[in-house]
Amino acid sequence: MPHVDIKCFPRSLTDEQKSALAADIADVIIRHLQSKDSSVSVALNEIEPEAWQGVWDAEIAPQMARLIKKPGYSM
Repeated sequence: MPHVDIKCFPRSLTDEQKSALAADIADVIIRHLQSKDSSVSVALNEIEPEAWQGVWDAEIAPQMARLIKKPGYSM
């Protein structure tokens, strides 16, 4: 713990760019939560735009009160 699960529209990221993203996110988690690098995991899940409503309905809207950073859009 902790685990970060990123969902985004598809991007053309290389494996090197994905690794850099994960390393940057892990660094922030380590700094703010005093976690060990070996405890942090990061997933990148690319969601097609037409499937985003499902992410909104299942994961964003029901958690709106608990979100630390809320999106600037609604569905």
